[in-house]
Amino acid sequence: MKRLSKTMSLLMLIFAVSIASLSVNSADAQAVPEWVKNTALWYGEGIISEGEFLNMVKFLIENEVIVIDSGVEPIPQEVEAQIIIPNGNFDVTGAGFYSPLNLEISVGGTVTWVNDDSVPHNIQSIDREGKVTQLFNSPPLNTGDRFEHTFDEEGVYKYYCSFHPWRVGLVTVS
Repeated sequence: MKRLSKTMSLLMLIFAVSIASLSVNSADAQAVPEWVKNTALWYGEGIISEGEFLNMVKFLIENEVIVIDSGVEPIPQEVEAQIIIPNGNFDVTGAGFYSPLNLEISVGGTVTWVNDDSVPHNIQSIDREGKVTQLFNSPPLNTGDRFEHTFDEEGVYKYYCSFHPWRVGLVTVS
């Protein structure tokens, strides 16, 4: 057990130093305060909590001991995406939820709902209280039918099928 603790301590120390080495050009061991090294060691030994360890990492970032390179290109979010209404979605006891249940998409992105169920469905936008809004509302979609909507503003948009109101989904636009 003691050997495992020492191994974890060493790994935590390596982790802390590795994070510090993410600085803009380079970092040396002198840039890492001694208390940081001790905190990593104590976390590895189980002496301090994960929260205390994360506070140490937060301190290093806020004080620019760790500088995260902002030159990394962000991962592009979906511009066009689909939500599948799977077979069995109509069954209140089934597990046929929308896929994905919470779709994340960029502003200006278009979502296409596809009915793969054996019965008709519709897509109705709803507010936080579950009341239908006029943002987007499809006609009944038979098997294989599609419905599209383009989201021009950030926000979290809820929708449901008024034929099967126990099925609610989300589109998060950012």
